[in-house]
Amino acid sequence: MSTSAPLDFPRAAGLLRQANDVTLLAHVRPDADALGSALALGRALYLRGATVRVSFAELPEVPESLRGLDADNLVVPAAEVPPSAGLLVCLDTPSPARLGSLAGRVDATRAAGGEVLVVDHHASNLRYGSVHLVDDTAEATAVLVLALLDEMGVALDEPIARCLYAGLVTDTGGFRRARRSTHHAAARLLEAGVDPDRLAREIIDDHPFAWLPMLSAVLATARLEPEAAQGFGLVHAVVTADVAATVRLEEVEGVVDVIRSTREAEVAVVLKEQAPGEWSVSFRAIGKIDVSQAARSLGGGGHRLAAGCTIHGTAEEGLALVRRALAEAPLLS
Repeated sequence: MSTSAPLDFPRAAGLLRQANDVTLLAHVRPDADALGSALALGRALYLRGATVRVSFAELPEVPESLRGLDADNLVVPAAEVPPSAGLLVCLDTPSPARLGSLAGRVDATRAAGGEVLVVDHHASNLRYGSVHLVDDTAEATAVLVLALLDEMGVALDEPIARCLYAGLVTDTGGFRRARRSTHHAAARLLEAGVDPDRLAREIIDDHPFAWLPMLSAVLATARLEPEAAQGFGLVHAVVTADVAATVRLEEVEGVVDVIRSTREAEVAVVLKEQAPGEWSVSFRAIGKIDVSQAARSLGGGGHRLAAGCTIHGTAEEGLALVRRALAEAPLLS
């Protein structure tokens, strides 16, 4: 656990035990760790009799691959989230800006006298709540949620374990970046009834046929720049809006995991067109360059080896910004 600030699990658990109406928010366009963490904690509170709502912005519904995580139908549209809450929990979200249109709920809740609990593992977390469980050494927010559930004395059932396992398997790269303690945590989740093969297929490996021509079109844009990224190599690709329109969000977000396998490149970058002149950028690194700092210099953030930001202009202008940011990013020891 990080030593930069103490993690007050008893205080956080106390807030949750006392709460009878809780809003849990994941970041915009949620992934398995963000939504799985919110739903795992939400189910625990729901089973204890609390009124619970889970939400996120910028998508009208849960991504198809993650719908099996919401066993209790806790997800509500962003428009149905009340202006403030007695307890607001923000998960896997390093800043209010990453809540999108729901960002105002943070200040509104605090202004109304409510508590804001932030549970996150991003190094770029701004500590914008009233109570924080923020540890940038945790491989996933799900790791922190599991520890919080243990502090609360919650028994793991299969739906809770499934949500947490989804966060672990995705944020650790299929457990390739997991420590021994995280493998032990995964074993606990399997003992609670998770079917790892079925879950991994649902959230990672299952694609419609349209994924293949989409991937073909995107890979045709891939370029390798061996001298970029301080000489460690950069590989990049571009996903235009017309190509992205043929598939689900899951397929677009997964492109970076395909190109990151390039042996000659330390850093992989994918530009995804969100609107004319607006690009969402995903960074991945193997272990030599801190891409969270590169992303932060462009207004984003994330983890040392996985980060993102939004940039404006043409794709080539965006790539020029990316090259400069990587040229100035700190090296990892």
